[in-house]
Amino acid sequence: MGEVLDFLIASVAATGDYLRWEQFGLSPIALDLGFFQLRWYSLAYIAGIILGWWYLLKLIAQPGSPMARRHADDLVFYATLGILLGGRLGYVLFYKPAEYFASPGDIIRVWDGGMSFHGGVIGVSLAIFFMAWRHKLSWLRIHDYVACTIPFGLFFGRIANFVNGELWGRPGEVPWAMTFPLADGQPRHPSQLYEAGLEGIALFLLLWFLFWKTGARYYPGKLVGFFLAGYGASRFIVEFFRQPDDHLGLLWFDMSMGQLLTVPMLLGGIYLIATSKGRDVRGGSSDKTTDAAA
Repeated sequence: MGEVLDFLIASVAATGDYLRWEQFGLSPIALDLGFFQLRWYSLAYIAGIILGWWYLLKLIAQPGSPMARRHADDLVFYATLGILLGGRLGYVLFYKPAEYFASPGDIIRVWDGGMSFHGGVIGVSLAIFFMAWRHKLSWLRIHDYVACTIPFGLFFGRIANFVNGELWGRPGEVPWAMTFPLADGQPRHPSQLYEAGLEGIALFLLLWFLFWKTGARYYPGKLVGFFLAGYGASRFIVEFFRQPDDHLGLLWFDMSMGQLLTVPMLLGGIYLIATSKGRDVRGGSSDKTTDAAA
């Protein structure tokens, strides 16, 4: 198998016959009515939220849920606001603060692109804190359940990045490398697809197994800990293949901004996993959320 792969790499490098993004016939616009355009990126957000909501209802229908259906419905509204506001403000603050502070009106131009997943995580977390405080529920256990739904949005979001021909990878000579029209013509890693596979599919399967096949949901912080650590590890690895932002480049210790923002997630996730065993809610009165969800 290794010899076959080496042969493919050598053949592609010799002929220069790499894939081209244009070969897939993709367009950022899903529907164009002239007076209105619907973009795939918008549909990715909508699909992620709807599927996440549907899956959350499946999760809370199982024994030991930290909330009832009415709480989940409220949470979707707050979480959507957290995704949009947190994602946009995170991008502004983490990636282009000087540019946006010089022209504040551009902050609301979300249709031009620019959302930060790390900012979205902060926004959703604040939404969960508010909802849990309002209904006197366990914020950490709600985080566990919500974490299981996030890979839907990550998968569709990364596929949308690929459809848009943006956030491409670093130059590479692998057989599946491709050129992107907005890049410099060099064959590059389709890092958007790497992220869709790791952050979307692989992370979903990990959390699915932990929720449905183990008792992880009874240890507050364990599921969200695995989400943070799993996403953090996936993103950190993929950043070695993803082109750093031109205006930022590589920062401290030759890490990209994406890697730097991921380090706290990795450390926080490991901490939550390591300490979750001491928060077992099974065994009666310790599970205060059972009554709240009844």
